[in-house]
Amino acid sequence: MWSTWLEYARNDNDELVVGPILTTLFLTLLPLVLLIIFLLHRRKSTQTIPASPLPPGPTGLPLVGYLPFLRTDLHRQFTELSSLYGPIYKLWLGKKLCVVIGSTSLAKQVLRDHDTVFANHDMSVTAYVATYGGNDIVFQPYGPEWKKLRKIFVREMLSKSSLDGMYGLRREEVMKSVRHVYDVVYKAGTSPVDFGSLAGSTVVNVIMSMIGGVSLKAGEKTIDGVEFRKLTTELMVLIGKPNVSDLFPGLAWLDIQGIERETKKVIRVFDAMFGSAIEERKRIITEGGGEVQRKDFLQLLLEMINDHDHEDGTNATTISLAQLKAILMIIGHCSGWNGHNNDCAGMGNGRASQESRGNEVQEELTQVVGLTNTVEDFHLSKLTYLNAVIKETLRLHPPVPLLVPRYPSQSTTIGGYNVPKGAKIFLNVWAMHKDPSNWENPLEFRPERFLNNSDDDDDDASKFDLLGNNFNFIPFGSGRRACAGVPLAERMLLYVLASFLHAFEWELPCGGKVELSEICGIVLKKREPLLIFPTPRLSIIYR
Repeated sequence: MWSTWLEYARNDNDELVVGPILTTLFLTLLPLVLLIIFLLHRRKSTQTIPASPLPPGPTGLPLVGYLPFLRTDLHRQFTELSSLYGPIYKLWLGKKLCVVIGSTSLAKQVLRDHDTVFANHDMSVTAYVATYGGNDIVFQPYGPEWKKLRKIFVREMLSKSSLDGMYGLRREEVMKSVRHVYDVVYKAGTSPVDFGSLAGSTVVNVIMSMIGGVSLKAGEKTIDGVEFRKLTTELMVLIGKPNVSDLFPGLAWLDIQGIERETKKVIRVFDAMFGSAIEERKRIITEGGGEVQRKDFLQLLLEMINDHDHEDGTNATTISLAQLKAILMIIGHCSGWNGHNNDCAGMGNGRASQESRGNEVQEELTQVVGLTNTVEDFHLSKLTYLNAVIKETLRLHPPVPLLVPRYPSQSTTIGGYNVPKGAKIFLNVWAMHKDPSNWENPLEFRPERFLNNSDDDDDDASKFDLLGNNFNFIPFGSGRRACAGVPLAERMLLYVLASFLHAFEWELPCGGKVELSEICGIVLKKREPLLIFPTPRLSIIYR
C-alpha cells in the first residue's frame, strides 16, 4: 500500500512530492480517528452517567449478610422492613443478593411488564433433587421444554374434560371421608375434629386416586394416604428450610446441614412408589390388550411417553420418564397445598361463624343443593357466597405468602432501582393483600368484597379470580409462571369444603375462638389446629 502511494506521489522528474502523500494519508486516517474519538467520548459518557442504584436495605454482617437476623415469620418481617426501606429493598443472605417486592405496582412490573425477564424460578439444591433435575413445570427453566410441559399440564391433564372425567374418583374419596366423620368421629362422642387434618387427608386420598390408586407400593412397603401425606409434608419442610448450600454455592458439595442427603432419601421412596405404579399400569395395559378403563393422571402421562412425532417433526407432547415422575411429584405436592387451602378455608368458615356469617354459608348450601342431596360438581359454580369466603380467606392467608422466588435473566430496572441478573426475588403477596391503599379495612374478614353486588369501594368483584388477573389479589401468582395447578386447586378446595359444610354443622368448643396465628414455611400453616365439633345435617348420605 505504501509503495502505491509513493508511485503516485512522484512528478515527471522523479522527485518525491510530499503533499499528495499527506493528503491521501489524512483522508484515509480521518474516519478512523473520528471513530476512535466517538468511542472514547461514548465510554466517558457512560462512565459519567451512573447506572440505576441497587435498592436500599438493612446492613448485614460480613460474609453472612442479614442471615443471622431473619425470623421464622419471614412474611411479617419483610413487611416490617418495607415500612423502613420502601416497597423494594435488598438483603444479602450469605453470598446471595435478595430483592423483596412489597407493592402491587412493582409486582405488576415484575409479573407483567418484565414477565419474560423474570420467567424463571430460583431453584434451590433441594428443589433440584426433588424435581428430578428441574424437570417439572415449576422449576424447569423458561424455554421450549417448559412451554411443552405447561401445555401438557394445562391443556391435557388439567383441562375441563380431563377433570370432569376424574370427577367420579374425587367424589368417591370425599364421600368416604364424610362417612368416616359420621361413623367414627360423630358416633364416638365428645372429641372435636382437627378440620385441617381431616381436609388434608381427604385431599391426599383424592390426589392419590387421581395419580393411580389410593394405596401405592414402594418396594415391599405400601404407601397409603397417611404415609403419602407424611412424605409430602417432610419434603415441603426440606424445600422450605434455609440451606447453606444455596447461600454459599461454593460450599454446596459439602452439604453441611445434610439437607440434600435427607431430600434424596425421601425422593428414593417417591421414586420407588412411582416406578411401581408405572410397572403395574403397564402390566394391566398389556393384559388388557392395550386397553385400559381407568383414565387418571398416570394413564395420561404414560400415553404421552409413547406418543408419536407430530406431522411437523416435533415431539410436542412426548415426555421423558424423568419428566413423568417430576409431574407426578408436583401433583402429589398439590395435596399438601390443597390441604393447607382447606385448612385456611375452614378457618375462614370458622371466622364467618364467629362473626355471625356462618348461617349464610349453610343457607346457600341448603338453597343450591337441598337437604336431600349431596354436593355435586355442577353445584359449585352456584355457591357464590362460599366462593367469596374462600377468596377472602386466601386474601388474608395466601398459601405461599412470598410466592416461589424468581430470578431475572438479565439486569433490569424495577421502581427506579437496578435488579441485577441472578438476584433472588421475593414477592410479598401477604403484605400486598393487606395494603390499605388497595383494600378497605384490609384486616377485617369481609367475604362481601368478592360478591358482585357488594357496595364496597374495592374493585369490581368479578375481576378477582385465582389466576392473578387483578394484581390486588394474586394468591397463586400471576403471569406465565403463575401456579398452573389452579384449576385443580379451585375444584378441590370448593368441592371438599362444600361437602363437609353441607353434611355437618361445625361448632367451636364452648367459649372457643378461631386461632389466627401462622407459621411461615414454603407454605403458610396454622400455628394451632382448628378443632371443631361436627353435628350431622343430612341423613341421605349415612344410609
